[in-house]
Amino acid sequence: MDRDQLVEHLKFAAELGVPGTSRDQAWRIRTVQTTREPVEPASVGFAATGISVLDVRDAASGDSGQPVVLLRSAAEVLETIRVEIGPACTRCKLHALGRTQVVFGVGNPEAALMFVGEAPGADEDEQGVPFVGRAGQLLTDIIEKGLQIPRKDVYIANVIKCRPPQNRNPEPDEVEQCEPFLFRQIDAIKPRVIVALGKFGAQTLLRTTEPISKIRGRVFDYRGAKLIPTFHPAYLLRNPPAKREVWEDMKLVSRLLGESA
Repeated sequence: MDRDQLVEHLKFAAELGVPGTSRDQAWRIRTVQTTREPVEPASVGFAATGISVLDVRDAASGDSGQPVVLLRSAAEVLETIRVEIGPACTRCKLHALGRTQVVFGVGNPEAALMFVGEAPGADEDEQGVPFVGRAGQLLTDIIEKGLQIPRKDVYIANVIKCRPPQNRNPEPDEVEQCEPFLFRQIDAIKPRVIVALGKFGAQTLLRTTEPISKIRGRVFDYRGAKLIPTFHPAYLLRNPPAKREVWEDMKLVSRLLGESA
């Protein structure tokens, strides 16, 4: 059975409701058969189907004759998403409006805490890493000095992966093309807590028009996690007194992380 036949076989099985197959990004197989002889994983491209597995082999498992299903780690799923986006994405118009590179995301693929911002700025567009400018330095302080968590142990991404010209807000068609990749990142990482940074990020994720001043500090259920909106670090640079509210939000984040551990 070649790759294309295997993909179609799995899609058909999923549509029939056969246990052990799914096209849901958040799905994880909890129990798998093991063979008497180890089966080396082979890379199979499931990005088009959304099936979160590394390989499926028609190999005998003891006397059961069941196929062997080998799981992919969160890091492998994220890498699949990164490859699918590509280094020079042309899905929306931003690629023709001065963007330098795609800014995918950075951090621990199995992070308990994830931060989601709006879009890359000039420094992020240059370096290919989210939150590395002045606002990024402040976010690092919030994470490391406030939450007492190394930045490398959280995951940081944006609603869209490319810088809009003059740092304008992303437009609906740009969000439509890019947001599904963010959803897949969240589903791969499975954070316990998500912090939505700023008005645009929070409103986009929560599908609301309420101002950030009204929704910050509240807890929302979101894709299996607890989501807390707060002010964007760039706003704090312009309005230092708002750091007090963000500190209260971070205390709530710490409490939620402790409760869910």
